[in-house]
Amino acid sequence: MTTEELIQQLRWRYATKVFDPTKQIDDKTWDAIEDSLTLTPSSFGLQPWKFIVVTDQATKERLLDYSWNQRQVVDCSHLVVLCAHASVSDDELEKLLQHTIDARGGDREALQGYHDMMKGFISRMSDEQLLFWSKHQVYIALGQLMATAAMLKVDACPMEGIVPTEYDRILGLEDTSYRTVVACPLGYRSEDDKYADLPKVRYPKKDIIERI
Repeated sequence: MTTEELIQQLRWRYATKVFDPTKQIDDKTWDAIEDSLTLTPSSFGLQPWKFIVVTDQATKERLLDYSWNQRQVVDCSHLVVLCAHASVSDDELEKLLQHTIDARGGDREALQGYHDMMKGFISRMSDEQLLFWSKHQVYIALGQLMATAAMLKVDACPMEGIVPTEYDRILGLEDTSYRTVVACPLGYRSEDDKYADLPKVRYPKKDIIERI
């Protein structure tokens, strides 16, 4: 991909207001989008998130009532609900270390300093602070999701206009350590979406980028 093609795709994307419910994302494209989500960077590599992919129409309809009746939720091909991990246990730290060993080799003893650093960071936070931190990590994943979709010419619409507690209830998260943060419907724009061809309203680089 050239630099010109990159900018072209980023200009092409927009927060899709009307999806075409007859168009579905094919499996190969969706697999690439999911792979991209797993490749999202995170602080310490902790990956404090879960991504729930909703394609069941009945579940979408239930979520619509708690999405301010935004039709993107039901008309999209795939609805991704991005959730933050509200706690990080010792077992989860050990799981990450084992994955690190599996991917890179080495032994557990060599990673003790890494373990202690992560545990020290987490232990200094209250439950509320940890969830706050995890939510910030989730937004990194949202950015990766939207950029990837644009590169693949898949439309998306980030949505904070939802009721997270009701999403948690419907998706069975209430008794878990995960909490809904934001939703992102993906699919293909409708020809009837009047916003699709509107020029982007963005400040020029000189107003928002400072070079030192």
